[in-house]
Amino acid sequence: MANPQLEMRKKNEDFLKNVRANKPTAKKARSEVKKSPLGMVAISIIGFVVFGGVIFELARLIFL
Repeated sequence: MANPQLEMRKKNEDFLKNVRANKPTAKKARSEVKKSPLGMVAISIIGFVVFGGVIFELARLIFL
């Protein structure tokens, strides 16, 4: 009869191989979305300064 420790070790290895073979592949939790280095508030302020200046300049040219 074979050594009981070797038998148990062999059974454990077979079981582990079976578990690994049936394990689903790991998925990424979420794909990372690239974010702008500027926040929405900063972009809004820059847009207001640029486009607001254009609007005021056009109003000055038309009405004055």
